[in-house]
Amino acid sequence: MFVREKVIKAILDSGENFMSGEQLSKKLGISRTAVWKHINALREEGYNIESVNKKGYRLAEKPDDILSSENIAYNLPTEFIGKKVIHLDTVGSTNDYAKEIGNKVSGGTLIISEQQTKGKGRLGRVWKSKSGDGIWMSLIIKPKIEPYKAPFLTLVAGASVVKALSNLGVEASIKWPNDIIVHNKKICGILTELSAEMERVNYVVIGIGINIKTIDFPDEIKEKATSLYKEGYKLSRVDIVRQFCIEFEKLYKGYILDGNKQDTLELCRKYSAIIGKQVYVIKNNKRELVKCIDINENGNLIVKEKNGEIQEIMSGEVSIRGVKGYV
Repeated sequence: MFVREKVIKAILDSGENFMSGEQLSKKLGISRTAVWKHINALREEGYNIESVNKKGYRLAEKPDDILSSENIAYNLPTEFIGKKVIHLDTVGSTNDYAKEIGNKVSGGTLIISEQQTKGKGRLGRVWKSKSGDGIWMSLIIKPKIEPYKAPFLTLVAGASVVKALSNLGVEASIKWPNDIIVHNKKICGILTELSAEMERVNYVVIGIGINIKTIDFPDEIKEKATSLYKEGYKLSRVDIVRQFCIEFEKLYKGYILDGNKQDTLELCRKYSAIIGKQVYVIKNNKRELVKCIDINENGNLIVKEKNGEIQEIMSGEVSIRGVKGYV
């Protein structure tokens, strides 16, 4: 742990109590001048650290909006998901960055950037990622599974996001396979990418973009995109990431270690935005109206066509659109 991380951890540990410069100096084995420099640097990062003469330092308010390793990993009750966080000011794409370092870091490493300049979504689409407006992150995992089992992890991620938001009071749903919906508009997209050999996975990168604060959207997406703030949910970005890490690790360990798909599938069905509804399946620019029946054991969508035939649809093949809008 770097010295600055130790400084903020010590202050977080102290809660509402002040820690003097002398206490920090002795605890961390650095000079009081070094403590002062680190405190100032943390203030520049956005930490509201109060200082009182002869008392010391303490946090004046909870750092809810700073997506640093210290805030996310602090007392996080997970074994490995989110225990290592790389927090960037800007990057082309968190998924691309994650793929560059995927072989060099441990599974569970989380890449978070305040801004993406080349954010991307499924099927090559662009994902708008303005600085500070959302959560733009990629999770690197290293499951010991055959490559054909990796696509199910998109459902694990979607179930984890919707459960995390539900824990925080958000009424959200999943538009199979990888969009999270609030009030019939998209707030979150998930992009899963794989590095593998014939019989084993090297690593999986799960990219997640969540619109948090954006109020005004471009004309081309304003009818189908929204944000938590716009829908009346003023939540902490840190709390959302932490809840996601907790929920993802539960479902991930169940699937990878025990072969348990049911917990993920139950959440995907419970929070589905399309099961029981008629939707358009779009493939190669052709639209077909179908009724969504279920999600099967492999995570594929089961639909009934106009002629009554039952079909199984794989996520990589199609897009789904609602009859009267996005869902």
